[in-house]
Amino acid sequence: MVIYLDNAATTYPKPEMVYVAMDKCMREYGANPGRAGHQLALEAGRAIYKTRELICKLFNIDNPMQIIFTCNATDSLNLALKGILKQGDHIITTSMEHNSMIRPIVTLEKLGIEYTVIQCDKKGMIDTQDIEKAIKENTKMIATTHASNVAGTLMPIEEIGEIAEKNNIIYLVDAAQTAGVYNIDVEKMNIDLLAAPGHKGLLGPQGTGFLYIREGLDLQQMKEGGTGSKSELLTQPEIIPDRYESGTPNTPGIVGLGAGIEFILKEGIEKIRKHEEELTAYMISELQKIDNVRIYGPLDAKKQAAVISINIEDEDSSEISYILDKVFHIAVRSGLHCAPMAHKTMGTFEQGTVRFSLGYFNTKEDVEKAVEALKKICDELKNR
Repeated sequence: MVIYLDNAATTYPKPEMVYVAMDKCMREYGANPGRAGHQLALEAGRAIYKTRELICKLFNIDNPMQIIFTCNATDSLNLALKGILKQGDHIITTSMEHNSMIRPIVTLEKLGIEYTVIQCDKKGMIDTQDIEKAIKENTKMIATTHASNVAGTLMPIEEIGEIAEKNNIIYLVDAAQTAGVYNIDVEKMNIDLLAAPGHKGLLGPQGTGFLYIREGLDLQQMKEGGTGSKSELLTQPEIIPDRYESGTPNTPGIVGLGAGIEFILKEGIEKIRKHEEELTAYMISELQKIDNVRIYGPLDAKKQAAVISINIEDEDSSEISYILDKVFHIAVRSGLHCAPMAHKTMGTFEQGTVRFSLGYFNTKEDVEKAVEALKKICDELKNR
C-alpha cells in the first residue's frame, strides 16, 4: 500500500462521489453539450452549468458565465496573461512563481511587454511595499501565486489586491495550491482573474481547470472554433463563456470537478483546512527533531499550505525520493518542482528538495510513517 504524499501535484484519492458522477455522466448522458437540442445533450449542458454555479458559490462569484473552463491552471494562466497584456504593458510578479506563470511572462517579453520580479526572502515571503515600489505608469497587471508549490508559503493576496485596486491595476491570482482549501473571495480580495486546476485541492480529475474573469475585462481568445452558438458567423462569437470555450468540452471531467466541489461544500472548507494545518504542524514539529534534516519555508502551518520541502544534508533529493518510494512505498516529489526561481530564492536550486504535500485524505499515521522512514534513511547514511 503506497502512502501518497504528492497532493501538490494531484490530489489522490478523490472523493467517491467524483468517481460515481463521472461514471454516471459517461453511461447515462455522455452526449455533446450545447451542440444539439435532444435530451441527452441538454442534460450534459445542465451538468456543466451546475459546475459553473458551484464554482461561483465557492469563490463568491456573481455570474456563472464569467467562469471559463480550461484544461488546467497552466491553460488558465496563459489565457489570462496573453489575453490581457499588449506591447508596452508592464507586469509585476514574484520570485516564488511556478513555471506556468513565469514562462508565459518571459515569452511575452519578446512582444514588447516588460516584467518585474519581486524578490521574496528565503522563506518565500514577500514584502508588499516592494510591489508598490515596482509600480510604473504602464503597469497593467500584478500576477502572483497564492501559495508556493515548493515551500507552501502563503502570499498576502488580499493586501496585494488592495494595492492593485488602489492603482487601477488588474490582479491575477494563481490558486493552484489553495483553491478548495483556503477561503478565496474574489470580491473581498479584489481579484480580477482567478486561475485554478480541477485536479488538486478542488478534488476533481486531471484535465480540468477554470479561469474566472471579472465582468468588464476584455481578453483576446487564444483559439477559435465551434462553440454551438452563432454558427452562422465565420468569426468567433463575442458572448462569454463561448468566446473562450471552442471545441467539445471535457464533460465527464467538468462533472467530476463539480462533484469534487460539492464534496468540499458538504465537508466545509474550514474543516478541510484545519485537518491539513494540523498534519502540517505535526510533520514540521517531528521533522525538526531529526538533526540531519533541513526544512525550508515558513515552518508555520498558519503561514504555509500543506507543502513541506526538506533535504537530508547534501544528499541528492532525487535519491532520497527514490528510496522513499522503492523501500518505504511513500510517494513524494523531488527536484525543482517546475519552479526554478523559487528554488533560487530558497537557495536550493542545485540540490532541489524532497517535497511532502499533504491532503485531506492523509492521516497522522501517514505522517508518522514518513518521519520514521526519514529517520531510518538518516541512520543508514550515518553508518555507510
